[in-house]
Amino acid sequence: MADLSTDFVGIKSPNPFWLASAPPTDKEYNVRRAFEAGWGGVVWKTLGLDPHVVNVNGPRYGVIHGADRRVLGINNIELITDRPLEVNLREIKAVKRDYPDRAMVVSVMVPCEEWAWKEILPKVEETGADGIELNFGCPHGMSERGMGSAVGQVPEYIEMVARWCKQTTRMPVIVKLTPNITDIRHPARAAHAGGADAVSLINTINSITSVNLDAMCPEPMIDGKGSHGGYCGAAVKPIALNMVAEIARDPATAGLPISGIGGVTTWRDAAEFLALGAGSVQVCTAAMTYGFGIIKELTAGLSEWMDRAGYDNIAAVTGRAVPNVSDWKNLNLNYVTKARIDQDLCIKCGRCYAACEDTSHQAIGMGPDRTFEVIDAECVACNLCVNVCPVQDCITMERLPAGATDPRTGRVVPAEFGDWTTHPNNPAAHAAE
Repeated sequence: MADLSTDFVGIKSPNPFWLASAPPTDKEYNVRRAFEAGWGGVVWKTLGLDPHVVNVNGPRYGVIHGADRRVLGINNIELITDRPLEVNLREIKAVKRDYPDRAMVVSVMVPCEEWAWKEILPKVEETGADGIELNFGCPHGMSERGMGSAVGQVPEYIEMVARWCKQTTRMPVIVKLTPNITDIRHPARAAHAGGADAVSLINTINSITSVNLDAMCPEPMIDGKGSHGGYCGAAVKPIALNMVAEIARDPATAGLPISGIGGVTTWRDAAEFLALGAGSVQVCTAAMTYGFGIIKELTAGLSEWMDRAGYDNIAAVTGRAVPNVSDWKNLNLNYVTKARIDQDLCIKCGRCYAACEDTSHQAIGMGPDRTFEVIDAECVACNLCVNVCPVQDCITMERLPAGATDPRTGRVVPAEFGDWTTHPNNPAAHAAE
């Protein structure tokens, strides 16, 4: 059986699944129940020095639903913990004492001043916590006070604060990055330069999920007003995966440990984050939607897949896909495929035809008996038909062999690799000739 245990920058846990810093990790009661359910670790909800943090007493979440009311994303306007610092610290210490084998990371957010970090870190360290996560990602409320993403959007600040923390504490320092930035590599490089042991990402995306058209107010609505908040859940996973991969394949940050966050709902989501360079994954929305018991499906599914794939441990999966992440210019332009429809599986719904005819390349023909066939002379292999087909594997993409003639272009498919860097249409490829 695959070994799911992890050693993330010296922080050990029985599996790579941690609860992210959020409402599920706000108090001892929650975290104990999470550990009893089987979670490998938690990142305690963000602590601060400010005794005047006040959360709204009305709705805190806006939700995007799928057609079946499945939760795709949650917009959150909650701030950091509004519970007294001393109470949180006491509870963290008690939980860590009783669950020494679980990862206990504490999220921290204080003003961007050296004294503030040097004041709170010894207090956290005294609890016996395994590490700290610097919350440089929160895009609402606290950012308006010069914290959260207001720091995360300035690489120089990230480097400065990370260095302060490394000089102050023995605990591993994880920097949580904001996705509300043009190029995630710059803050990651800054964290690395400041001596951070790892980064975690992504934090929530600045958003307004919906507008109440009767009240003409953003949701969630507080007495006729609404605010932007942080968006998370399954809908943000593609953005998170890309940002994790960008850091993992950047020469300046290659090897920097990553805790992946953003839409982890199934074991497959977790495996994808691991494959793109994450050494642990953090979960929030899935737990808020389905409860702590989801951990059993996550660990069982990941373990079963690793056994089938021949991976003995988490380290064997981490970063496995990174060498295959490339810039567009390096893709093989001599790789030619065509769509193929399995008539035995086709249910004649016509979705492939409608999508291709109306929005793509008019490469699927419909016969009088609603038989759908691919027109190779028009097919550019975009695979839109594959993605809209409701029957799995009914439509597949088949590669044309070298030496075959592509009916669309009339050209013979070359055997050799050829990308944009050497393509005859690329002016830069021949600039030196």
